[in-house]
Amino acid sequence: MAAKSDGAPVSPRNEIPPECPSRSDTRPPQHRPAEQRYSLPDCCWTLCALLVFFSDGASDLWLAADYYLRRSYWCFALTLVFVIIPSVVVQVLSFRWFAYDFSETVESGTAAAAVVGASVAEESDFSTKDSGERGAGRSAEAGVLPGPGTGGGARGCCRAFIWLFQAIIHIFQLAQVWRYVHALYLGVQSRWHRDPERRHYYWRMMFESADISMLRLLESFLKSAPQLVLQLSIIIQAKQVLPLQGLSASASLVSLAWMLASYQKALRDSRDDKLPMTYKAVIVQILWHLFAIGARTLAFALFASVFQLYFGIFIMAHWCIMTFWIIQGETDFCMSKWEEIIYNMMVGIVYVFCWFSVREGRTRCRMLIYSLTVFVENVALTTAWYLYRDTLTPDFFAVIMVCVVASSYALGTFFMFVYYCLLHPDGPVSGWGYIVEKEVPLEMLASPATSLPPDVVSSPPRTLQRTKGSEREQGSGVDGDVFQVRPLRGAQAPVPNLTPRTEGPVIRIDLPRKKYPAWDAHFIDRRLRKTILVLESAAPVTPRIQYRCLGTPKEVMEYETTV
Repeated sequence: MAAKSDGAPVSPRNEIPPECPSRSDTRPPQHRPAEQRYSLPDCCWTLCALLVFFSDGASDLWLAADYYLRRSYWCFALTLVFVIIPSVVVQVLSFRWFAYDFSETVESGTAAAAVVGASVAEESDFSTKDSGERGAGRSAEAGVLPGPGTGGGARGCCRAFIWLFQAIIHIFQLAQVWRYVHALYLGVQSRWHRDPERRHYYWRMMFESADISMLRLLESFLKSAPQLVLQLSIIIQAKQVLPLQGLSASASLVSLAWMLASYQKALRDSRDDKLPMTYKAVIVQILWHLFAIGARTLAFALFASVFQLYFGIFIMAHWCIMTFWIIQGETDFCMSKWEEIIYNMMVGIVYVFCWFSVREGRTRCRMLIYSLTVFVENVALTTAWYLYRDTLTPDFFAVIMVCVVASSYALGTFFMFVYYCLLHPDGPVSGWGYIVEKEVPLEMLASPATSLPPDVVSSPPRTLQRTKGSEREQGSGVDGDVFQVRPLRGAQAPVPNLTPRTEGPVIRIDLPRKKYPAWDAHFIDRRLRKTILVLESAAPVTPRIQYRCLGTPKEVMEYETTV
């Protein structure tokens, strides 16, 4: 990773140019605002998310206590297990993230400060590979941002108090609440302050929103999804609905639908190469997942009320098939191979209940295959329950259950079409599954200060190798190229304005940019995040982030062999 001070001021938005912008035109954006601010709807959205979290957790605990008072110890134990174990897993992961973010290591902070100090006078490069050798010397010259632990006893006491406070928060299973409140605080601060403080608060708010979205999505499918199936199965077997059972099941269902839509919104907001989701689209997506997951879980509960053993076998088989399908698709979400496998296994759990996009490109075929599979499974599970149900179950009740499953699935499909046909951020659907993207030139999505030759191709397919301008002029001397574009004879490429600017740093990350729907590396790699935050707080303007462009076959081979 390298940083240079050759940039112009940009917005507090994560200005990440595409891999290889094709033009140097700097027309102002028309479809996506160049500068996003924290708004009142964003604040209300966070407060509603807190309400959903509290209603889900409180209703489950209240129901568990009610089971205990009724001496239904088996139901009490299962309900409590699906509350405690997922919560502990999320708390451990959240505290691990906090420990890394708040650790005493000063490598990234010292080196980043050195870059800022050196960039005032001249262009300078920074690499994490040799930060220990060059960063210490430059930080001494720059005289900015001393490392942690050098502020005396007051600083040490403050850090100890923060460690104790976070430990108490996580012991009491309130990490999600703290992160929601912290994101709300950062968003309000970014609204009240002016530059440069506003930019710094907005960056931190985006990072915090990404963390809470990942944690809550994981918790929802580890806790709310099995809790919903459990309570519906108990209701069907007992043939009566207790008020607390209905409340708990409803809260779990809303939590699942809410977190799927919230995750997609946070992901799109974090990427400057994608248009953000409007709140109308988010609400419709919540309704889509609400009815689709409702039909799915009700079919599960009906089948599980009669075939407990076969239901477990079915769930494991479906999860294995979905996980293998996801791994076969070669996702690119995490920074290491083993993390990617674990992530794919977690997405396999999501696929047990609903659709979740994990690959770039048109999802028509994949979504059609998944939708047909889920439809056939729902029909088979509901039919098996109807044929082999308890003889004491009245026919009227059985018909009502079948109609509820069918109507809920139909409503979920209807809202899915509404979302893709009318409210999708990239534009309406033309035919089944084809997105008619709005014409947003790449130069509008690029940083205004980015100036690259017009013959550099942007976002090439992974299976094809790109040629740069110097290679194209060689023409016939290159062997093995399937497609090669040569400039017209006598035509000269326009020379862009490459006047050097020293108004702010550029963080160059020595990795290709991850494709949507993956998070950018600086959102999941916490070392990059710490460096960006230090640079942003110390630089007079927001640093721009630029990922490596895989240009030559040699570069592609080196990347593939080092990953």
